[in-house]
Amino acid sequence: MALFDPDLQPSSDRGHLLTEQSNQRSSRLDQLDTLELVALFADEDRRPQEAVAAAAPDLAQAVDAVSERLRAGGRLFYLGAGTSGRLGVLDAAECPPTFCSDPEQVQGVLAGGSAALLRSSEGLEDVEAAGRADLEERGFCSKDCLVGIAAGGTTPYVRGGLAFATSIGALAIAMACVPTEQAPLPCDIDIRLLTGPELLTGSTRMKAGTATKLALNTLSTAVMVKLGKVYGNRMVDVAASNSKLVDRSLRILRDLAGVERERGLTLLEDAGGSVKLALLMASADLPVDQACALLQQHDQQLRSALASCGAQLKDLS
Repeated sequence: MALFDPDLQPSSDRGHLLTEQSNQRSSRLDQLDTLELVALFADEDRRPQEAVAAAAPDLAQAVDAVSERLRAGGRLFYLGAGTSGRLGVLDAAECPPTFCSDPEQVQGVLAGGSAALLRSSEGLEDVEAAGRADLEERGFCSKDCLVGIAAGGTTPYVRGGLAFATSIGALAIAMACVPTEQAPLPCDIDIRLLTGPELLTGSTRMKAGTATKLALNTLSTAVMVKLGKVYGNRMVDVAASNSKLVDRSLRILRDLAGVERERGLTLLEDAGGSVKLALLMASADLPVDQACALLQQHDQQLRSALASCGAQLKDLS
């Protein structure tokens, strides 16, 4: 049983927040039969997609701003507590295997650190100075980007991190699931994912969490597209580091450059597992060192590197 701490007195009543309000559709939640229960959840889960679609202009602005900073050597940090923080850690962790990005380029910062991934430490979100301290510990600086994630928009830990980011000239992006007027946050770009009251009142791991995951998927993937890690709809910067990814890499080489599996394996070996490099070597008939230099000249953009030497890949549209 959780112990009540009488010292944890709330500073204000949060009942007005959209994420804390009661959803009338679920007023009889405990009385529904199982099929009705599941069907209600499925129907309500349309709201996160609608919320992300409504936030598309702000997400697009964030993608462009983050891409510009990362292209100049900056990094992207997600900061949050509880579910919000865990979702940021998850998105950051998925970038290196998907895009072969440097693990330092996209980082997730969770109140309570790695221990809080498995065991809740929600009380740590109340310490505003901790958000700044955790960023400073990672060397967060003015050329970096911060996405402060707080479903209810009031998390002191996130507010402290965003305030620090704005104070040093870093890019500060807020992501919350309540209207700005209910919980303003210090930021340059304000992304609001308005999913409405949860079926289980206040449980923001549900619709709010789903919308946050969708938005983070969109943000990180679109940024990586802008950075040249995708050709068409293929993740050409994937590294062939296990059997599944070797198979995917060989299929990309086959589909885009007409390379059969046996030659594809040789190309991948010569390219150190880099699909992008292997594609350029195959299509432009270049040795690995020249292909590397050409990609470097074109800021790792495969399409422009191919165009510079009159080579092209298959059009899969």
